[in-house]
Amino acid sequence: MLNSGISVLFEGINMLRIIEGLLVTLRVALVAVVITIVMGFIIGIIRTSKNKFVQLLFRVYLEMFRIIPILVWLFVFYYIFPANFDLNLSSEVVAFIVFSLWGIAEMSDIVRGAIISLPKHQVESSKALGLSPVQMYRYVLIPQAIKRTIPPMINLITRMIKTTALLTMIGVVEVIKVGQQIIEVNNINYPIVAFWVYGFIFFLYFCICFPLSRFSRKLEQKWAA
Repeated sequence: MLNSGISVLFEGINMLRIIEGLLVTLRVALVAVVITIVMGFIIGIIRTSKNKFVQLLFRVYLEMFRIIPILVWLFVFYYIFPANFDLNLSSEVVAFIVFSLWGIAEMSDIVRGAIISLPKHQVESSKALGLSPVQMYRYVLIPQAIKRTIPPMINLITRMIKTTALLTMIGVVEVIKVGQQIIEVNNINYPIVAFWVYGFIFFLYFCICFPLSRFSRKLEQKWAA
């Protein structure tokens, strides 16, 4: 009985479809991660400003993505914005937008925390050497902050990859959606097909996310020593 369920994975083009779905998942995650890292660093640096308005503005931005679930943001950009602003956004474009905005918000907080956690004498020494603010950030603060941002950044990337499972709710044909389609077609003939399909998808997520988690943990242990 168990063997009959696993055979579905190798029937026709089912395995190819699952791999293609995984590539969609990784494409969304990769694009969002690249945008997240670049814009997250820029906004994170801006957030170290002592300007109260700037701090409040980006704090509200961050809290909006921490308080409101990502699934709600996906629905807002996929259903509400197009209907009210005459926009034509595909489900994949919505995925890029929402995941990038979420990632930027979280990454900016990571960068800001890393910079302000540096010893204050770093800033004082830079000023004493006559470095401009741009030079201070470029040559002193950012190189040291990068070391502190990498472990939490990797954790954020792992979370983003796992959260792509929500994209099936707006019609993105990623790996979870493909798995559901295969199960629906074969569920009557193979009642336990869901066990094998979701089990295989779990294995794929594990193969991607576990090495990242281990790498992050090793960096934290190495730099804490």
